[in-house]
Amino acid sequence: MITLSVVVPVLNGEKYIADTLSSLCRNARHDFEFIVVNDGSTDATADIVDDFTRDLPGLTMLRNAAPVGLADARNTGLSAASGRYVTFMDADDWLAPGYLARLVEAIDGLGCDFVRADHVQVEGRKRVVHRAPMARRGVVLDPREAILPAGVRTMVDYPYAWAGIYRRSLRDLLHFPGSLHTAEDRPWIWRLHREAATFAVVSLAGVFYRRLVSGSLTQVGDERQLHFFDAFDLVFKDLEPEFLPKAVRNFCALLAHHLEIADRFTPALRSRFEERGAHMVRALPAELVSESVARMSVERETTLRALVPDLPPSPHVRVRRDREET
Repeated sequence: MITLSVVVPVLNGEKYIADTLSSLCRNARHDFEFIVVNDGSTDATADIVDDFTRDLPGLTMLRNAAPVGLADARNTGLSAASGRYVTFMDADDWLAPGYLARLVEAIDGLGCDFVRADHVQVEGRKRVVHRAPMARRGVVLDPREAILPAGVRTMVDYPYAWAGIYRRSLRDLLHFPGSLHTAEDRPWIWRLHREAATFAVVSLAGVFYRRLVSGSLTQVGDERQLHFFDAFDLVFKDLEPEFLPKAVRNFCALLAHHLEIADRFTPALRSRFEERGAHMVRALPAELVSESVARMSVERETTLRALVPDLPPSPHVRVRRDREET
């Protein structure tokens, strides 16, 4: 009987995959399985993974002849998983020793559908702990009640699939929209919180997340970035009216963030991105957009009002916040 399945998609990850697998060796247990999905790598990734087969019990490598993207690679791993629980890991991150066992202990003890955890962000030698935005820890909660309020950072603003553990019995709720090659975690986290029955947050920071890695989806500036809009089309689809203000604020904050770093785009792609952004903003309820923009920093408000000059001013009292939803 397998207790935990760990799904690790990788595309041309020869630079970091040995660190990732070494950290899994320090987390291995006889009832854990590790499913590496080699998503069409053309470098030495496959050879490195093969080298770990003797050192990491339960290691399996699945191979895609050509890259299918992170979402579908995760889905491939999910389809092969046999554990009672499942978690995810990016191929350029690593785990603290014993972290996976503590995750299993947490969800076993709480008995809920899924558990979210904190993580450590890594930039070179710098380490910063990022807390999941939920003050109540170690208690079972309703996931829908962790979506609101609209005006502050909540659990749907913390979409990292690798920062948690999930019952595999959630089945389709764990699958990612394969049509997306970036921002796939946004509709995923919204659906999970809207449709799962129970969850909890624990104070456990054992994932070391490498940020600003060259070639990662957060750094590339190609057409995949347009999938940001497709992702939020899925978020807004069939969304309950009570959650619409939060989704609008979530979208506007992230759109402003993308526009702030739009220098990575070619001029043609930037034009397409701005065109889609303006179209989508205008399609949303104007009063909710105005309220969302009024609560942003002056810089982000200026950015969005430059994108949509006809955006009406907010009729409400302006509130400034230091923490944006990115």
